[in-house]
Amino acid sequence: MVNLTPLQSGLLADLASELPPAIRMQRLVACLRAEFACSAVVLMRLDGESLRPQAAVGLAHEVLGRSFSLARHPRLAQILAQREPLQFEADSDLPDPFDGLFADNPDEPLPVHDCMGMSLYLEGSLWGAVTFDALKPGHFNSHARQRLQSYIWLLETSLRVSRLEGEVRSLRLARGEHVDDSGDTQSMILGSSAVLRELLDELGVVADSDLPVLLQGETGVGKELFARWLHAHSPRARKPLVYVNCAALPETLAESELFGHTRGAFSGAGQDRPGRFEAANGGTLFLDEIGELPLSIQAKLLRALQNGEIQRLGADQPRHVDVRVIAATNRRLWEEVREGRFRPDLYHRLSVYPVHIPPLRERGRDVLELAGHFLELNRARLGLRCLRLSGDAERVLLNYEWPGNVRELEHVISRAALKVLSQAQSRTALLSIEVPWLGLDNAPVSGQKQVPVQLSSCVEAMHTAMGHFQRELISATLTRCQGKWAAAARDLQMDPSNLRKLARRLNLI
Repeated sequence: MVNLTPLQSGLLADLASELPPAIRMQRLVACLRAEFACSAVVLMRLDGESLRPQAAVGLAHEVLGRSFSLARHPRLAQILAQREPLQFEADSDLPDPFDGLFADNPDEPLPVHDCMGMSLYLEGSLWGAVTFDALKPGHFNSHARQRLQSYIWLLETSLRVSRLEGEVRSLRLARGEHVDDSGDTQSMILGSSAVLRELLDELGVVADSDLPVLLQGETGVGKELFARWLHAHSPRARKPLVYVNCAALPETLAESELFGHTRGAFSGAGQDRPGRFEAANGGTLFLDEIGELPLSIQAKLLRALQNGEIQRLGADQPRHVDVRVIAATNRRLWEEVREGRFRPDLYHRLSVYPVHIPPLRERGRDVLELAGHFLELNRARLGLRCLRLSGDAERVLLNYEWPGNVRELEHVISRAALKVLSQAQSRTALLSIEVPWLGLDNAPVSGQKQVPVQLSSCVEAMHTAMGHFQRELISATLTRCQGKWAAAARDLQMDPSNLRKLARRLNLI
């Protein structure tokens, strides 16, 4: 009988189980940390000229939102440059990418004293790397490197299984099947909350179609980013994605910008010029802030959506275009329709598939991953060795309401980074952002505790109560409106399509 180590036994058991890729990778790094009794383990995937963490244990949650440029992190570059495990001496003068980011010391950033890493390959191609860090000098030795080398086949097999499961999951989603998944990493959109996973699953299904999509949500939630995600995951991904900010279009030039013009169509039109629709032919046209589009242009936009035909200003003959339209707005368009500021026929054409982008306050710990992304950007831009959040600062970010959403978070982190730098004695110090530097109104005071994440029963009870309340409210409103969904949606200030989707999720229809 072959004697297996706890790590080998745990990983083999996971290989025989159907697990979401994110959970499989997280269990992988947890097993590695226990096996090598070190402070932290990070699994990173190569993305262009950077490494992006896919799973981590022992480090602050914000690390999952960071991207580590190989040009700025020579240790990571050296790890990727060879196939065998590489150990760095405790007195190495090469900076460690995870200095000061240990989860066990949120208010006292500590440097790494010992580091080991190994490149990982999948089907003969470089996939990424796994790194091991320890606070104790001399923790890793030649024996540790040999043990790590013996596990390489098991690590790469685990990654191969994760990739195959991801492909199967994509096929199931394309067929419209429900997939119960606890998360998957995204190269473009950061976060692992349940609400974000549900949204990406929904977008993954609609991406394969040519249906118009209406992205709705508050200012700063990242509607343009989700539009880019939709395009990148659609059959039109290799064709152009053309962005139009409808709010910035002067009414006198809007028609020309969208549909183009011929020479002499108006004063100053010295030559024929194609519009944005023609530029997006074969691809996707993203109409941001669609609620700002003048009424005079809306009828012509409707024709383009209905027939795929546009007519340049001053031209006699229409032109055919093949364009998928994604629109976005922070307005409640059905209210704009009711007030006569938006054409109802255009609204119904655009909202064939309405999608609500959740505000940041509903995305839980995603705020820390996003903060990590902005921290890394500012750390690199300012030339700092380490820039992180203190424990109190993390709690404040988690409890703040974020009226400006992701855009506000980005500005908060950028301002705080400058304040930290202005008071730092050296750019090579391990710097932490404290609560006062965040400058957030109504922020919780130091020491104020949030509900512990491990109280899953309380969270479950809250979701149950919310679902019960939503079911009762929708049922009562429908009864009052004599079963008319459109009237009920107006009373509840919701889009009718979104109301029906919520009702289906609550098993009311």
